Amino acid sequence: MLPTMPIDILRINLSNGEIVHDKIDDVSLIKKFIGGRGIATYMLLKELDPEDSPYDESSSIIFAPGALTGTAMPSSGRTSILFKSPATGKFFKTNVGGHFGAQLKFAGYDLLVVKGRAEKPVYIYIEDDRVEIKDASFLWGKDVRETNALIREIHDDPHIQTACIGPAGENKVVYASIQVSIYNAAGRGGGGAVMGDKNLKAIAVRGTKGIKIAQPERYFKALEVIYGKMNSVPGVKPLSDYGTSIGVESTNAVGAFPVKNFQQGSIDNIKFLTGQYLVEGGFLKRKISCYSCPVACHRFVTVDSGKYRGTYTGGPEYETLNAFGGGCGTTDTATVIKAGELCNIYGLDVISTGGCIQWLMECWQRGVISKEEADGLDLSWGNNDTIVELVEKIAYRKGIGDLLAKGLKEASEELGRESYKWAIQARGLEQSRVETRSAFAYALAFAVSSRGPDHLNTETLAEFGGDSEARRVIKDITGSEEYAYPHTTDKRAEIVRWHEDIYAASDCIGLCAFPTTAQFWVSEYDIAEIFSAATGIEMDADMIMKAGRRIITMERIYNGILGHTREDDVLPYRMMNEYQNGALHKNAINSKEMLDLMKDEYFKLHSWDMKTGLPTRDIMKYLGLEEFIEKASSYYDLA
Repeated sequence: MLPTMPIDILRINLSNGEIVHDKIDDVSLIKKFIGGRGIATYMLLKELDPEDSPYDESSSIIFAPGALTGTAMPSSGRTSILFKSPATGKFFKTNVGGHFGAQLKFAGYDLLVVKGRAEKPVYIYIEDDRVEIKDASFLWGKDVRETNALIREIHDDPHIQTACIGPAGENKVVYASIQVSIYNAAGRGGGGAVMGDKNLKAIAVRGTKGIKIAQPERYFKALEVIYGKMNSVPGVKPLSDYGTSIGVESTNAVGAFPVKNFQQGSIDNIKFLTGQYLVEGGFLKRKISCYSCPVACHRFVTVDSGKYRGTYTGGPEYETLNAFGGGCGTTDTATVIKAGELCNIYGLDVISTGGCIQWLMECWQRGVISKEEADGLDLSWGNNDTIVELVEKIAYRKGIGDLLAKGLKEASEELGRESYKWAIQARGLEQSRVETRSAFAYALAFAVSSRGPDHLNTETLAEFGGDSEARRVIKDITGSEEYAYPHTTDKRAEIVRWHEDIYAASDCIGLCAFPTTAQFWVSEYDIAEIFSAATGIEMDADMIMKAGRRIITMERIYNGILGHTREDDVLPYRMMNEYQNGALHKNAINSKEMLDLMKDEYFKLHSWDMKTGLPTRDIMKYLGLEEFIEKASSYYDLA
């Protein structure tokens, strides 16, 4: 049977209004990069000009739903968004759920590439073959909820899905998010600021074409296998019942829940930050599912009494509960929900926003910032009013919020006073709230990630050995369950390599990371079979994992061209120079010596140059990336 490909690409240039329909019909290229994140990474690397800034008109932002997004594959509603980050200055892939990606696929497009800058605010309207760049002056200044409502009202269609920015993106906060389906955030790296610089308020999509499956009978048999595994693994039900906050209480119990900007590992009264309490306290009103997802791990909550009565929003996720809860020294549920709501409607990444607030509170604790410099705010730990007020100040760059809107790297450099020592960031990205001093695979993954210190490129949850499936995965990777132990450097490189490869492959087909890297009910064998059945393009598990490795290598080439080397593969100062307070194990630090040891093993597994940590000529040839040899060799020694 003929494959369902080619890949259909919609290119829009906001500077001149040009709209072009393009295709990739080379099956060998599809086998190399699969779709979604893989094809988009390939395109970004091809067009990379090191002289271009993230805000140059020639810089692209690419919206890339997965190859299986829009099909019945469970948990396949994800969309990758790729760009050069204003926060890090390097390659960035962020990822989001919701229903936007499926609508883009239903409209007939596998990739949307936007470049240029409009003279005035615009939004892109896509309805199947109808594509228009429309005036958005009436939307500029509106929050995310208002923007969604107005677009749906104007087009008289409640089924339109949007990817839009709020005031934070308009004001180019360097960690402004792109919000999808209102409460789903492509949060990390500042994609919202890139859209804001392009004067692009929103992309609104409505598709009606559907998606063709190449081999339906084979495809549905593959689905039966996957659903059977989903219903048998232990991790799915707790995630469905309580969302990502299911891990809060256990993390706190082992001293690994970052409190007061990673100064402590646990906090009293933790129950008020748990998924269970969201249910028991009456905050949870319903569960929300991304497209084609039976798990429904997203929450919808309200605050029905007290100061923040009337608050309603999606979430809060684990990261939100730490960012505005324990990390800021509070366990007030309503405060966390309110701060999360403001991030969602203003378009702010909760991890970076919370990390910046925590840094400022520690500056206050250490006496290095005055009340006058802080707009008269009381920045004491646990001051709930201050937490909420700072979110708004950041979004609108008001007062001290303007400093925080620059991100921790620039803010700590501007303030000085040795505040870099407690700025929990590396390479311009605020670290997600994972205590890497108690999780050494995470430490390595965060250090070498193309994004920076963050869990959403390589989720190595299996190293904790939390259930039978996690231990099985570790045994499959390393040969023994004994390595399902997070406080050793042994086999961490192997664990990271496997996880980053399957994570990249998951992004390529639009699959959520939970099935492959958290509950483990979708394997590389499952991906190969269902991709082959859906598209008619035959791939096996080894080809799937090699495609993942190829993508990771392309991201490394991209950053290598921009000057990145292994010396930049670091963690925040605190992680590398201070022992974790209250850790339940010895050597709770991510020292340079520890990281160098693991990086050596990691680079060896990748066959990258040990001195620079960059891909060599030989590995590019092996992975079929010969076309990038000449480009890379102009900027670094290929060894």
